[in-house]
Amino acid sequence: MRKLVFCLVLCGIIAVSAFAGGGRQATPGAADRPTVMLLTDATGIDDRSFNAAAWRGILEFYGDTWANQRGRGTYYQVVTAQTQDMYIPNLRQATDEAHDLIVTTGFTWADALGTVAAQNPRQNYMIVDVDWVVHPNVMQATFAEHEGSFLVGVAAALKAQADGIANPRFGFIGGVPGSVITRFHVGYVQGVLAVLPNAQFVDYYANDWGRPDLARAQAMNWYDAGVYAIFSAAGGTGNGTIAQAREYRLAGRNVWAIGVDSDQHEEGIYSGTNSAVLTSMLKRVEASVLYALRALESNNFSGRHITFGLADEGVGFATTNSALTPAIVTQVNQYRDRIISGQIRVAPTYAQARQLPGFPQNLQARDD
Repeated sequence: MRKLVFCLVLCGIIAVSAFAGGGRQATPGAADRPTVMLLTDATGIDDRSFNAAAWRGILEFYGDTWANQRGRGTYYQVVTAQTQDMYIPNLRQATDEAHDLIVTTGFTWADALGTVAAQNPRQNYMIVDVDWVVHPNVMQATFAEHEGSFLVGVAAALKAQADGIANPRFGFIGGVPGSVITRFHVGYVQGVLAVLPNAQFVDYYANDWGRPDLARAQAMNWYDAGVYAIFSAAGGTGNGTIAQAREYRLAGRNVWAIGVDSDQHEEGIYSGTNSAVLTSMLKRVEASVLYALRALESNNFSGRHITFGLADEGVGFATTNSALTPAIVTQVNQYRDRIISGQIRVAPTYAQARQLPGFPQNLQARDD
Protein backbone atom coordinates (compact mmCIF):
# COMPACT_ATOMS: atom_id res chain seq x y z
CA MET A 1 0.00 0.00 0.00
CA ARG A 2 2.87 2.37 0.88
CA LYS A 3 4.44 1.62 -2.52
CA LEU A 4 1.19 2.47 -4.26
CA VAL A 5 0.85 5.79 -2.42
CA PHE A 6 4.48 6.64 -3.17
CA CYS A 7 4.00 5.94 -6.89
CA LEU A 8 0.86 8.06 -7.04
CA VAL A 9 2.59 10.99 -5.33
CA LEU A 10 5.62 10.68 -7.61
CA CYS A 11 3.41 10.63 -10.72
CA GLY A 12 1.63 13.73 -9.47
CA ILE A 13 4.93 15.56 -8.98
CA ILE A 14 6.06 14.61 -12.49
CA ALA A 15 2.78 15.77 -14.02
CA VAL A 16 2.93 19.14 -12.24
CA SER A 17 6.55 19.62 -13.30
CA ALA A 18 5.77 18.83 -16.93
CA PHE A 19 3.22 21.63 -17.18
CA ALA A 20 4.90 24.25 -14.97
CA GLY A 21 5.50 27.56 -16.72
CA GLY A 22 2.61 27.19 -19.16
CA GLY A 23 2.44 25.00 -22.25
CA ARG A 24 4.91 22.18 -22.79
CA GLN A 25 8.13 21.47 -24.55
CA ALA A 26 7.39 19.43 -27.64
CA THR A 27 8.35 15.79 -27.27
CA PRO A 28 7.96 14.24 -30.71
CA GLY A 29 7.40 10.54 -30.43
CA ALA A 30 5.60 10.87 -27.08
CA ALA A 31 2.34 10.76 -29.02
CA ASP A 32 1.52 9.52 -32.50
CA ARG A 33 1.97 13.01 -34.02
CA PRO A 34 2.64 16.48 -32.65
CA THR A 35 -0.43 18.57 -31.91
CA VAL A 36 -0.96 22.06 -33.32
CA MET A 37 -3.36 24.95 -32.83
CA LEU A 38 -3.80 27.57 -35.55
CA LEU A 39 -4.91 31.00 -34.33
CA THR A 40 -6.26 33.41 -36.96
CA ASP A 41 -7.68 36.90 -37.16
CA ALA A 42 -11.36 37.56 -37.82
CA THR A 43 -11.21 36.51 -41.48
CA GLY A 44 -10.55 32.89 -40.44
CA ILE A 45 -9.57 30.01 -42.71
CA ASP A 46 -12.29 30.99 -45.18
CA ASP A 47 -10.37 34.09 -46.26
CA ARG A 48 -9.35 32.12 -49.41
CA SER A 49 -5.96 33.69 -48.95
CA PHE A 50 -3.38 33.88 -46.15
CA ASN A 51 -5.08 31.91 -43.38
CA ALA A 52 -6.39 29.36 -45.85
CA ALA A 53 -2.83 28.66 -46.97
CA ALA A 54 -1.66 28.09 -43.38
CA TRP A 55 -4.56 25.70 -42.82
CA ARG A 56 -3.68 23.78 -45.98
CA GLY A 57 -0.18 23.26 -44.64
CA ILE A 58 -1.55 21.74 -41.46
CA LEU A 59 -3.93 19.48 -43.35
CA GLU A 60 -1.15 18.37 -45.70
CA PHE A 61 1.10 17.48 -42.78
CA TYR A 62 -1.56 15.20 -41.31
CA GLY A 63 -2.71 13.84 -44.67
CA ASP A 64 -6.21 15.28 -44.37
CA THR A 65 -8.34 17.27 -46.80
CA TRP A 66 -10.17 20.56 -46.56
CA ALA A 67 -13.54 18.92 -47.18
CA ASN A 68 -13.11 16.41 -44.38
CA GLN A 69 -11.56 18.64 -41.74
CA ARG A 70 -13.01 22.13 -41.55
CA GLY A 71 -11.80 23.15 -38.11
CA ARG A 72 -10.65 20.28 -35.95
CA GLY A 73 -8.81 16.99 -36.30
CA THR A 74 -7.32 14.48 -33.94
CA TYR A 75 -4.08 16.42 -33.62
CA TYR A 76 -5.01 19.93 -34.75
CA GLN A 77 -7.62 22.64 -34.55
CA VAL A 78 -8.19 26.30 -35.42
CA VAL A 79 -9.56 29.18 -33.36
CA THR A 80 -10.57 32.52 -34.89
CA ALA A 81 -10.30 35.76 -32.90
CA GLN A 82 -13.14 38.08 -33.81
CA THR A 83 -11.28 41.11 -32.42
CA GLN A 84 -7.67 41.85 -31.49
CA ASP A 85 -8.74 42.02 -27.85
CA MET A 86 -9.02 38.24 -28.04
CA TYR A 87 -5.44 37.63 -29.21
CA ILE A 88 -3.84 37.31 -25.77
CA PRO A 89 -6.75 35.31 -24.25
CA ASN A 90 -6.71 32.93 -27.23
CA LEU A 91 -2.95 32.49 -26.97
CA ARG A 92 -3.17 31.81 -23.25
CA GLN A 93 -6.01 29.35 -23.71
CA ALA A 94 -4.09 27.48 -26.40
CA THR A 95 -1.02 27.46 -24.17
CA ASP A 96 -3.02 26.07 -21.26
CA GLU A 97 -4.22 23.28 -23.53
CA ALA A 98 -0.55 22.33 -24.05
CA HIS A 99 -0.37 21.91 -27.81
CA ASP A 100 3.05 21.01 -29.16
CA LEU A 101 2.91 24.01 -31.50
CA ILE A 102 0.80 27.16 -31.62
CA VAL A 103 0.76 28.98 -34.97
CA THR A 104 -0.28 32.60 -35.43
CA THR A 105 -0.70 34.28 -38.81
CA GLY A 106 0.14 37.90 -39.54
CA PHE A 107 1.95 40.79 -37.93
CA THR A 108 -1.14 41.90 -35.99
CA TRP A 109 -0.37 38.98 -33.64
CA ALA A 110 3.20 40.11 -32.92
CA ASP A 111 2.67 42.11 -29.73
CA ALA A 112 0.35 39.53 -28.18
CA LEU A 113 2.65 36.65 -29.05
CA GLY A 114 5.70 38.48 -27.74
CA THR A 115 3.96 38.89 -24.38
CA VAL A 116 2.67 35.33 -24.05
CA ALA A 117 5.78 33.60 -25.42
CA ALA A 118 7.98 35.36 -22.87
CA GLN A 119 5.72 34.12 -20.08
CA ASN A 120 5.70 30.51 -21.33
CA PRO A 121 9.25 29.55 -22.35
CA ARG A 122 8.46 25.83 -22.56
CA GLN A 123 5.75 26.26 -25.20
CA ASN A 124 6.66 26.26 -28.90
CA TYR A 125 5.14 29.03 -31.04
CA MET A 126 5.32 30.05 -34.68
CA ILE A 127 4.41 33.35 -36.29
CA VAL A 128 4.14 34.01 -40.02
CA ASP A 129 5.08 37.37 -41.56
CA VAL A 130 7.10 38.63 -38.60
CA ASP A 131 10.84 38.72 -37.83
CA TRP A 132 10.97 40.81 -34.67
CA VAL A 133 9.39 38.51 -32.04
CA VAL A 134 12.77 37.15 -31.03
CA HIS A 135 12.39 34.42 -28.40
CA PRO A 136 14.06 31.00 -28.17
CA ASN A 137 10.63 29.34 -28.37
CA VAL A 138 9.28 31.30 -31.38
CA MET A 139 9.96 30.28 -34.98
CA GLN A 140 9.44 33.23 -37.34
CA ALA A 141 8.66 32.78 -41.03
CA THR A 142 8.81 35.57 -43.58
CA PHE A 143 8.59 35.56 -47.35
CA ALA A 144 10.19 37.35 -50.27
CA GLU A 145 6.80 38.70 -51.36
CA HIS A 146 8.50 41.29 -53.57
CA GLU A 147 9.96 38.51 -55.74
CA GLY A 148 6.63 36.76 -56.34
CA SER A 149 4.84 40.08 -56.81
CA PHE A 150 7.41 41.08 -59.43
CA LEU A 151 6.36 38.02 -61.42
CA VAL A 152 2.63 38.81 -61.37
CA GLY A 153 3.46 42.37 -62.40
CA VAL A 154 5.40 41.00 -65.36
CA ALA A 155 2.48 38.68 -66.22
CA ALA A 156 -0.06 41.53 -66.14
CA ALA A 157 2.13 43.75 -68.29
CA LEU A 158 2.80 41.01 -70.84
CA LYS A 159 -0.92 40.26 -71.03
CA ALA A 160 -1.66 43.95 -71.64
CA GLN A 161 0.90 43.90 -74.46
CA ALA A 162 -0.63 40.76 -75.95
CA ASP A 163 -4.08 42.37 -75.81
CA GLY A 164 -2.79 45.45 -77.61
CA ILE A 165 -3.78 47.80 -74.78
CA ALA A 166 -2.44 51.29 -75.41
CA ASN A 167 -0.98 52.94 -72.29
CA PRO A 168 -2.42 50.44 -69.78
CA ARG A 169 -2.86 51.53 -66.17
CA PHE A 170 -2.42 49.25 -63.20
CA GLY A 171 -3.87 49.32 -59.69
CA PHE A 172 -2.83 48.03 -56.28
CA ILE A 173 -5.12 47.60 -53.26
CA GLY A 174 -3.51 46.96 -49.89
CA GLY A 175 -4.93 46.00 -46.53
CA VAL A 176 -3.16 47.57 -43.54
CA PRO A 177 0.00 49.51 -44.53
CA GLY A 178 3.31 48.09 -43.35
CA SER A 179 6.54 46.54 -44.53
CA VAL A 180 4.98 43.22 -45.55
CA ILE A 181 2.32 44.74 -47.80
CA THR A 182 4.90 47.17 -49.11
CA ARG A 183 6.91 44.22 -50.43
CA PHE A 184 3.86 43.13 -52.43
CA HIS A 185 3.26 46.67 -53.63
CA VAL A 186 6.74 47.65 -54.76
CA GLY A 187 7.51 44.21 -56.20
CA TYR A 188 4.40 44.37 -58.37
CA VAL A 189 5.23 47.85 -59.64
CA GLN A 190 8.82 46.83 -60.46
CA GLY A 191 7.53 43.82 -62.41
CA VAL A 192 5.17 45.92 -64.52
CA LEU A 193 7.88 48.48 -65.18
CA ALA A 194 10.31 45.77 -66.29
CA VAL A 195 8.02 45.23 -69.28
CA LEU A 196 6.34 48.63 -69.62
CA PRO A 197 8.74 51.33 -68.37
CA ASN A 198 6.16 54.10 -68.85
CA ALA A 199 3.24 52.35 -67.13
CA GLN A 200 1.00 54.38 -64.81
CA PHE A 201 -0.22 53.26 -61.37
CA VAL A 202 -2.95 53.97 -58.85
CA ASP A 203 -3.05 52.61 -55.31
CA TYR A 204 -5.37 52.43 -52.31
CA TYR A 205 -5.17 51.05 -48.76
CA ALA A 206 -8.35 49.90 -47.03
CA ASN A 207 -6.74 49.81 -43.55
CA ASP A 208 -8.68 46.62 -42.95
CA TRP A 209 -8.34 42.93 -43.81
CA GLY A 210 -12.05 42.16 -43.85
CA ARG A 211 -13.78 44.87 -45.95
CA PRO A 212 -14.36 43.47 -49.45
CA ASP A 213 -16.97 46.18 -49.98
CA LEU A 214 -14.24 48.85 -49.88
CA ALA A 215 -12.09 47.04 -52.41
CA ARG A 216 -15.05 46.41 -54.69
CA ALA A 217 -16.06 50.07 -54.73
CA GLN A 218 -12.49 51.16 -55.47
CA ALA A 219 -12.08 48.52 -58.16
CA MET A 220 -15.28 49.65 -59.87
CA ASN A 221 -14.06 53.25 -59.94
CA TRP A 222 -10.69 52.26 -61.34
CA TYR A 223 -12.00 49.84 -63.96
CA ASP A 224 -14.47 52.51 -65.09
CA ALA A 225 -11.55 54.91 -65.40
CA GLY A 226 -9.60 52.53 -67.62
CA VAL A 227 -7.41 50.57 -65.19
CA TYR A 228 -6.54 47.25 -66.82
CA ALA A 229 -5.44 45.03 -63.90
CA ILE A 230 -5.62 45.34 -60.11
CA PHE A 231 -3.44 43.41 -57.69
CA SER A 232 -4.85 43.17 -54.16
CA ALA A 233 -2.79 42.20 -51.12
CA ALA A 234 -5.44 42.76 -48.52
CA GLY A 235 -6.62 39.44 -47.09
CA GLY A 236 -10.41 39.07 -47.26
CA THR A 237 -10.72 42.69 -48.39
CA GLY A 238 -9.20 41.73 -51.73
CA ASN A 239 -12.12 39.43 -52.50
CA GLY A 240 -14.04 42.58 -53.42
CA THR A 241 -11.62 43.27 -56.27
CA ILE A 242 -12.18 39.78 -57.63
CA ALA A 243 -15.96 40.13 -57.34
CA GLN A 244 -15.94 43.35 -59.36
CA ALA A 245 -13.59 41.97 -62.02
CA ARG A 246 -15.81 38.89 -62.29
CA GLU A 247 -18.91 41.04 -62.84
CA TYR A 248 -17.23 43.17 -65.48
CA ARG A 249 -15.70 40.29 -67.40
CA LEU A 250 -19.11 38.61 -67.47
CA ALA A 251 -20.35 41.83 -69.07
CA GLY A 252 -17.60 41.65 -71.69
CA ARG A 253 -15.14 44.12 -70.14
CA ASN A 254 -11.43 43.37 -70.58
CA VAL A 255 -10.26 43.90 -67.01
CA TRP A 256 -8.36 41.63 -64.64
CA ALA A 257 -7.89 40.93 -60.96
CA ILE A 258 -4.69 39.41 -59.60
CA GLY A 259 -5.05 37.12 -56.60
CA VAL A 260 -2.74 36.79 -53.63
CA ASP A 261 -1.30 34.17 -51.26
CA SER A 262 -3.35 31.28 -52.68
CA ASP A 263 -4.36 30.50 -56.26
CA GLN A 264 -7.65 32.42 -56.38
CA HIS A 265 -8.62 31.25 -59.87
CA GLU A 266 -11.85 29.59 -58.70
CA GLU A 267 -13.00 32.73 -56.89
CA GLY A 268 -12.84 34.57 -60.21
CA ILE A 269 -14.85 32.10 -62.32
CA TYR A 270 -17.69 33.89 -64.12
CA SER A 271 -18.56 31.54 -67.02
CA GLY A 272 -17.63 27.90 -67.46
CA THR A 273 -13.97 27.73 -66.51
CA ASN A 274 -13.27 31.36 -67.43
CA SER A 275 -11.88 33.33 -64.51
CA ALA A 276 -11.42 37.04 -63.88
CA VAL A 277 -8.25 36.24 -61.91
CA LEU A 278 -5.45 36.40 -64.46
CA THR A 279 -2.89 34.96 -62.04
CA SER A 280 -2.17 34.96 -58.31
CA MET A 281 0.97 35.75 -56.36
CA LEU A 282 1.52 32.49 -54.53
CA LYS A 283 2.79 33.02 -51.02
CA ARG A 284 3.22 29.47 -49.89
CA VAL A 285 2.44 29.97 -46.21
CA GLU A 286 1.75 26.24 -46.15
CA ALA A 287 5.45 25.64 -46.85
CA SER A 288 6.46 27.49 -43.68
CA VAL A 289 3.89 25.66 -41.55
CA LEU A 290 5.03 22.31 -42.95
CA TYR A 291 8.63 23.31 -42.23
CA ALA A 292 7.82 24.04 -38.58
CA LEU A 293 5.82 20.85 -38.05
CA ARG A 294 8.52 18.71 -39.64
CA ALA A 295 11.16 20.41 -37.50
CA LEU A 296 9.04 19.70 -34.45
CA GLU A 297 8.55 16.06 -35.41
CA SER A 298 12.29 15.59 -35.95
CA ASN A 299 13.10 17.32 -32.64
CA ASN A 300 14.77 20.18 -34.54
CA PHE A 301 12.42 23.03 -33.61
CA SER A 302 14.01 26.23 -32.35
CA GLY A 303 13.39 29.94 -32.20
CA ARG A 304 14.86 31.01 -35.50
CA HIS A 305 13.93 33.16 -38.49
CA ILE A 306 13.47 31.60 -41.95
CA THR A 307 12.78 33.50 -45.17
CA PHE A 308 11.08 31.66 -48.03
CA GLY A 309 11.70 33.07 -51.52
CA LEU A 310 11.70 32.07 -55.18
CA ALA A 311 14.81 29.93 -54.82
CA ASP A 312 13.14 27.61 -52.31
CA GLU A 313 9.66 27.88 -53.86
CA GLY A 314 8.27 29.93 -50.99
CA VAL A 315 6.67 32.34 -53.48
CA GLY A 316 5.62 32.09 -57.12
CA PHE A 317 2.78 32.77 -59.54
CA ALA A 318 -0.27 30.77 -60.60
CA THR A 319 -0.65 29.52 -64.17
CA THR A 320 -4.16 28.07 -63.87
CA ASN A 321 -5.87 30.62 -66.13
CA SER A 322 -5.55 29.66 -69.79
CA ALA A 323 -5.63 33.39 -70.62
CA LEU A 324 -2.07 33.37 -69.34
CA THR A 325 -0.72 31.81 -72.52
CA PRO A 326 2.27 29.45 -72.66
CA ALA A 327 4.29 32.20 -74.32
CA ILE A 328 3.59 34.57 -71.41
CA VAL A 329 4.31 31.86 -68.82
CA THR A 330 7.64 31.13 -70.52
CA GLN A 331 8.63 34.79 -70.39
CA VAL A 332 7.60 35.14 -66.74
CA ASN A 333 9.67 32.07 -65.88
CA GLN A 334 12.65 33.64 -67.61
CA TYR A 335 12.33 36.61 -65.24
CA ARG A 336 11.99 34.17 -62.32
CA ASP A 337 15.24 32.44 -63.31
CA ARG A 338 17.03 35.78 -63.57
CA ILE A 339 15.90 36.73 -60.06
CA ILE A 340 17.06 33.39 -58.65
CA SER A 341 20.43 33.72 -60.38
CA GLY A 342 20.90 37.25 -59.09
CA GLN A 343 20.77 38.94 -62.48
CA ILE A 344 17.69 40.84 -61.32
CA ARG A 345 17.46 42.20 -57.80
CA VAL A 346 13.97 43.20 -56.70
CA ALA A 347 13.94 46.02 -54.14
CA PRO A 348 11.96 44.94 -51.04
CA THR A 349 11.29 48.39 -49.53
CA TYR A 350 9.75 51.60 -50.81
CA ALA A 351 12.86 53.54 -49.81
CA GLN A 352 15.01 51.31 -52.02
CA ALA A 353 12.49 51.09 -54.86
CA ARG A 354 12.21 54.89 -55.07
CA GLN A 355 15.89 55.02 -56.03
CA LEU A 356 15.19 53.02 -59.20
CA PRO A 357 14.88 54.93 -62.49
CA GLY A 358 11.27 55.71 -63.34
CA PHE A 359 9.82 54.28 -60.11
CA PRO A 360 6.73 56.22 -58.86
CA GLN A 361 7.50 58.63 -56.03
CA ASN A 362 3.93 59.10 -54.77
CA LEU A 363 2.79 55.62 -53.73
CA GLN A 364 1.02 55.13 -50.42
CA ALA A 365 3.35 52.26 -49.50
CA ARG A 366 4.95 52.52 -46.07
CA ASP A 367 8.12 50.96 -44.71
CA ASP A 368 8.06 50.15 -40.99
